[in-house]
Amino acid sequence: MSDGFRLPGRHGPPTPAAVLVPLVNRPEGLHVLLTQRSADLPDHAGQISFPGGRVEPGDPDHRAAALREAAEEIGLAADRVALLGDLADYETVTGFRVAPVVGWIEPPLSLRPDPVEVADVFEVPLAFLLDPAHQQRHFRMLGAHRRDYWAIPYGERYIWGATAAMLMILDRTLRAED
Repeated sequence: MSDGFRLPGRHGPPTPAAVLVPLVNRPEGLHVLLTQRSADLPDHAGQISFPGGRVEPGDPDHRAAALREAAEEIGLAADRVALLGDLADYETVTGFRVAPVVGWIEPPLSLRPDPVEVADVFEVPLAFLLDPAHQQRHFRMLGAHRRDYWAIPYGERYIWGATAAMLMILDRTLRAED
């Protein structure tokens, strides 16, 4: 779903990254745990995202990186996550090739968000995110270039860009297996 567009100054090979797509098993149905990034971060400041980040040299693989990043960013212990599988990679306009890893979480949750990286942690019902009525195409003009992207507004939250695109990948993956 990525179109290969890069922001100016972000050329070269993509930086490997991984995110955890945490599915929380609530009595009323599955929820997706998301974060709002701190406003002071250099990339994607203030945006809604999955817990995740760069794959570090010490990470055995992208799954380990996703679990490590979730522990660092929101205090989610790796032993609380049952990994279900991988989604297709997504390349961001900022030059990251993101490997989304889907994980199952049984409550209760005990989270400790890192205030430097995370402004907020919240959940959205999976059924809301997968409803085509909520999946929207938006665009912005960057100079003469039109940038189309997915958005899934949720109350006062604006889930867009890479996170919304990865949710669309999850949606298409689930529908393909029906």
